[in-house]
Amino acid sequence: MHEIMNNTLGEMERLDICCRNHPDISYGAQVINTCPGCDRRYRQNYAESTTISVWEVLAKSSFPFPDYHGQKMTILDACPTRDQSRVHDAIRTLLQKMNIQIIEPEKTRTTGTCCGDSYYGSLSVGEVKEMMQKRASEMPVTDVVVYCVSCSQSMYIGGKKPRYFVDLLFGEETTPMALDPDEWHRELDEYSNIHTSCD
Repeated sequence: MHEIMNNTLGEMERLDICCRNHPDISYGAQVINTCPGCDRRYRQNYAESTTISVWEVLAKSSFPFPDYHGQKMTILDACPTRDQSRVHDAIRTLLQKMNIQIIEPEKTRTTGTCCGDSYYGSLSVGEVKEMMQKRASEMPVTDVVVYCVSCSQSMYIGGKKPRYFVDLLFGEETTPMALDPDEWHRELDEYSNIHTSCD
C-alpha cells in the first residue's frame, strides 16, 4: 500500500509507530490510514495532524482494480468510522470499481453495530464470541467485506468468510491469523509494543 501511495501521490514517509503510542508527528502533517482505529485516534487525539483513509485516496485514483464479475458480498462497517460517511462512501465506490455486488445488511453505515470485538475485556471471552456470532448472523451473504482486522477475526469466528479490503484489492484470500480473542489481543498488544518508534 505504501508503494501504491508513493506512485499515486509522490514519495512519502511510512509511519510505523502504532497510533496507540502517541507518535511524534510534524505539525500540519496528513496521515493516510488503513485502519479505522487509527482514523479515529488521529481525528480525536492528535490535533497537530489530519487524517484521511487510504480508501478515499484510492477511490479517486487509477489503481488497476481486479474484476470480481458481480460476485455478491456484504459489508461490515467498522465501529471507529461509524459516523464517517466519507469512509463508507469510499469503500462502496471501490467495491463498485471491483465489480462486486453489494448486499447491504440491515444495520449498516451510521447505523451499523459492533462486530463484537469491542466488548473484549469487559465481557468474558465466551460472551464476546457470542456477540461475534450474533453480528455475523446478521450478514445476508457469506462473504463479508471488512476494512478492520478485528472485524475480520470476528466474522471468521462468527462463521462467515471475511474479505479484508487490502486482500480484495490484490485478488488475494483473507487468512485469519488468530482464532481466539485472547490470542488475537495478545498479537495486537505485541504489535503495539514493538511499534513504538520509527527506528
